Amino acid sequence: MARAHFAPMGTTALITGASSGLGVEFARELAERGTDLVLVARRQDRLEGLAVELAERFGTVSTVIPLDLTAPGAVDELVADLESRAISVSTLVNNAGFGSYGRFGSLAPERVSDEVGLNVTALTALTRALWPGLIAHARTAPATGALINIASTAAFQPIPFMSVYAATKSYVLSFTEGLWYEAKGTGLKVLALCPGPTDTEFKKVAENERLFFGNPQNARQVIAVAFRALDRRSTPPSVISGLGNAASARSAGLVPKRSLLTALGRFATPERR
Repeated sequence: MARAHFAPMGTTALITGASSGLGVEFARELAERGTDLVLVARRQDRLEGLAVELAERFGTVSTVIPLDLTAPGAVDELVADLESRAISVSTLVNNAGFGSYGRFGSLAPERVSDEVGLNVTALTALTRALWPGLIAHARTAPATGALINIASTAAFQPIPFMSVYAATKSYVLSFTEGLWYEAKGTGLKVLALCPGPTDTEFKKVAENERLFFGNPQNARQVIAVAFRALDRRSTPPSVISGLGNAASARSAGLVPKRSLLTALGRFATPERR
């Protein structure tokens, strides 16, 4: 068996959106590797249930912080809470995010604001707040800490009727890949994870149960891709989950933009679904 090059045992990881889907699977994998956790999401009951599960299965300690990261001042509140508990974070998983589906002019303005606020603003602010600590830890204990931001295959092309979501994920991908270079030589692993359609609560939150076609991956499959990348001696700036998803994402840049948008728009038109 190949040696794992990401060894976070004895450190603490913070996961946003930890109450379901990818967040839960990240928590399980990190706990199995001996990592204590800070679990952040709105649903306290789910976080507490997950904390109990991880303690029973892996003996790890989880700090539960119920918080809506779209609320004004939420990131500052979270950072202050960590400081008051003297918690030092070595790995940050920015998993919280959601997508909206429909004609842009019909979306509620507050929903658009929350989508950009969570997917972009909160992610950026939390990364900035914890970045110095992540780097400082990594310099003393290389390959034991990471920054993992959840992007999407939606980041590789504009998507009509999900224009805001695709744009936010393009930002996450570009932002993370830039930080990957800035972190070179520090010992901090930086990775943008780009899942395709995944069997989580995403469709429900987007209010379109028919959003995906084909066979979505499950959350565990997606997480396995992320940790294979982290376990490489040289972790890549980003990774796409699933061979088919990778082929589709990379080929999007080879198609004339007008043709690509026409095809995507015809498929995704709300009136046809």
